Amino acid sequence: MTTLKDTQIKGNKAETNPFLQAMAGEKTKQTPVWLMRQAGRYMKVYRDLKEKWGFLELCHNPELAATVTTDAAKALKVDAAIIFADILLILEALDLGLHFEAGEGPVIEKPIKSAEDVIALPDIDAGQKLSYVGQSIKNTIHNLGPSIPVIGFAGAPFTVASYAIEGGGSRNFEKAKSFMYHQSDAWHNLMDKLVVHTASYLNMQVASGASVVQLFDSWVGALSPADFKEFALPHLKKLIASISKDAYIVYFGTQTNGLLNQFRELDAHTIGVDWRIDLDTAWNIIGHNKGIQGNLDPVTLFADKETIKKRAIEILDKAEGRPGHIFNLGHGILPQTPVDNVKYLVEVVQSYKNK
Repeated sequence: MTTLKDTQIKGNKAETNPFLQAMAGEKTKQTPVWLMRQAGRYMKVYRDLKEKWGFLELCHNPELAATVTTDAAKALKVDAAIIFADILLILEALDLGLHFEAGEGPVIEKPIKSAEDVIALPDIDAGQKLSYVGQSIKNTIHNLGPSIPVIGFAGAPFTVASYAIEGGGSRNFEKAKSFMYHQSDAWHNLMDKLVVHTASYLNMQVASGASVVQLFDSWVGALSPADFKEFALPHLKKLIASISKDAYIVYFGTQTNGLLNQFRELDAHTIGVDWRIDLDTAWNIIGHNKGIQGNLDPVTLFADKETIKKRAIEILDKAEGRPGHIFNLGHGILPQTPVDNVKYLVEVVQSYKNK
């Protein structure tokens, strides 16, 4: 399995933390577990803060963001904490007018419509512009201590570009794909700019203490294999090559079964997969030289505990104790998820003995 040559992370934490051991491709006594959106709306501490602060205000405030991150990690007793932020903060830094509408999600007030709009994007230092996220990471590390690693993250270029062009959420991505097909030079220019800014942003997070960074490509499953190869894969490769070697890299997308064979080309340490494919099948396609993260259906957490345990163990059994498996959901925790069920899932995974 691909591992980092740099020994700073391993010497500091990975010898005792199963999450970082798995990222390094090492055998672990138990399967590490953390959960996407583990710090979010299903938790009371977050809902209480949301009564006083807007979502972006929470992201901008390093003390509050660290509180949400820390409290979730401690309550769940997971093996890693992911910083409280959002994949679209980089669009706010690019002055595209990000805000969130209740019940509708993110809205981009000044969507990209033309090649001229791409050229007009400001030349920013994304790491500096978004330095409050770095301070959130530092505060979280201070709160949690050295035993729990902190995960930084950003949106992958295709997903972020699609939001920027669509102006918000989309079902069929007509605007983004039309831009991609009809203004392909402008598309690649936009993607190149996002690669530069995202690398700056992620490297700032690593410099702030993140041991792992995850690229969220939530919408990449909308692409055909041919379109992924032409319009997304080259930019992903550039981005991953630009990320500091002082951190491990996870790449995650949803509805990507038809793209997994191309993920073999990515120099990420671990590939995250959703619940729409069996874990062992996905790992065979991706290749066992990479780690795998996943992949319980988030809705399973609404079931009874017997079902939760059964489904979790099915996934753990499919991993066969092979080094490199990190247990996670196939997407983020849903807002109405019972907290006790989330805690129970973590207990089931951590009590499972690898073969």
